[in-house]
Amino acid sequence: MHYRALLLFLVFLLPLNVGAQDEITSPDEPLVIGTKIAPPFVIKKDNGELGGISIELWQQVAAQMGVGYRFEEAELEELISGLQSGRFDASVAALTVTAKREAKVDFSHPYFTTGLAIATSKEKSGIWSMLSGLFSWQFLVVLAGLGGLLLAVGVVLWLFERKRNAEMFGGTAAQGIGASFWWAAVTMTTVGYGDKAPTTFAGRVVGLIWMFAAIILISSFTAAIATSLTVSQLETKISGAEDLPNAAVLSVSSSASADYLRRNGIAFAGRESLAGALEELAKGQADALVYDKPIMQYMARQHYPGKLAILGDILERQDYAIAVTEQSPLREAINQELLKVIATDAWQKRLAFYLGED
Repeated sequence: MHYRALLLFLVFLLPLNVGAQDEITSPDEPLVIGTKIAPPFVIKKDNGELGGISIELWQQVAAQMGVGYRFEEAELEELISGLQSGRFDASVAALTVTAKREAKVDFSHPYFTTGLAIATSKEKSGIWSMLSGLFSWQFLVVLAGLGGLLLAVGVVLWLFERKRNAEMFGGTAAQGIGASFWWAAVTMTTVGYGDKAPTTFAGRVVGLIWMFAAIILISSFTAAIATSLTVSQLETKISGAEDLPNAAVLSVSSSASADYLRRNGIAFAGRESLAGALEELAKGQADALVYDKPIMQYMARQHYPGKLAILGDILERQDYAIAVTEQSPLREAINQELLKVIATDAWQKRLAFYLGED
């Protein structure tokens, strides 16, 4: 009985497998592969041909499978819906595996792992940034505090010197305090010009204390200014995910990054293309852009060098894979060849060629 059941199973199974193999390898019916421009994974060259990481991977996989194919460009949503409708046999792009998409189509093994990141514009640098830092509200408050300290030291010295050293600190109260204020300032910055100096014992004690205190004070003040100016040149508008809820955030509509922002309750404006969103960000029309890190790195380096910063923190892991129709006979064959390709040193060199080091 068991042998008979096994024989019937083979009789019905083998024709199905043969038909599936014929479907994969038929040269008369090239596969229709949906794709979407997303440098460096899918790049459209000047001559109209497609290249990039995902395209090169598919070319090698298809060559090993012995199948013909043609590419057809589509929007991100269409890469999934086109598989469901039968328009595409597979979709090859920077296509992230998500639970929502997995419920509609099948995916190959991941061939690239990355994550969502934040892009933000760099703050202006140079002489204007330094001047704005010097005349900031915080700097003026510190300067006012320092002036108050100089005045206090000057008043104390004037009280001791106004009668016995009237030549240097005499006159009206305003004249005497003005002279002692000058003495306190030049003592702090240059250890005195020698034009004014205390002569009383109490005045010299005040002067000695002020000299040592001034050394520490001016060193700390100088270090604080240098640090403030350095940080202002390196600072970006957004420092991490915690800043997003209060920022003007962009993302690409119907993308995995848009889903991430919705799940975390972060308000954002959706854009049809990454290129458009990056342009807005570079012009200062938004504070941050959330999208796939390697794609933003590549496009920012190509089109906005020195203007945009891609933060290092990964918000959420992203796996890129090839999408096929559910229960597609292509999936197993794609997986076998894909794993062979990505295990080679040549493939790692191609990744380094496109992605570089950031």
